[in-house]
Amino acid sequence: MLKIFSKLFHRGEKPSHPYCSAIVAAAGTSSRMGENKLLMPLDGIPVLARTLQNLDGAELIDEIVVAAREEDLLAIGDLCKIYGISKPVKIVRGGGTRLESVLAASLECRTDAAYLAVHDGARPLASPELMDSVVALAHRTNAAAPAVPVKDTVKIVRDGRVESTPDRETLRAVQTPQVFDGPLLRAALQAAVEAGAEVTDDCAAVERLGKEVYLADGSYENIKITTPEDLALAEAILQRREGQV
Repeated sequence: MLKIFSKLFHRGEKPSHPYCSAIVAAAGTSSRMGENKLLMPLDGIPVLARTLQNLDGAELIDEIVVAAREEDLLAIGDLCKIYGISKPVKIVRGGGTRLESVLAASLECRTDAAYLAVHDGARPLASPELMDSVVALAHRTNAAAPAVPVKDTVKIVRDGRVESTPDRETLRAVQTPQVFDGPLLRAALQAAVEAGAEVTDDCAAVERLGKEVYLADGSYENIKITTPEDLALAEAILQRREGQV
């Protein structure tokens, strides 16, 4: 079992809703950014700290489990203290891939967690309200994710040649958090790992088992920080939210 760096910081009262553990995928290498993007400042506050604050503010999320690189464990623990994360938090060492990291974190969630919400550490602008809407949909469907309509025309390409143009009206860009029935997600992740499947998100792992995933309204502001341009865009969104522009 992968080593747990920090145990629960706090232990709250039993919630009135089904218990939901949030898994934060934060073990990536940030190769396109050149340094750990999660610890970079976003309008004065580290990217990951903003992500954790939003999870902390979501009413239907009860604990947070962060899968991180070993060299970042101390720094992330400090973020939780500095920025006053009040929910129970665990920080665990991630695996070699995102899939392995999420699976490892899922095994460290509370055993009685009815739902698991997987969120990218690099999505710091997902509001608590958006998170709660996806969790609420998962309560009814067992598998849910936020998504937005695709704005651009998308081409299917092979060897530089356009093969087809799918109907844009049927396309959605899927975001996180992606929320699932706990046993369902663990089974899907384990099956994908054992099969060596290349899945790009957790919905795909669940879809491999033949299960349906339902979509909630996402937000075009719920961007993933991948490049320096994304960081600049996120800062502009925050400044607009705060009425500075």
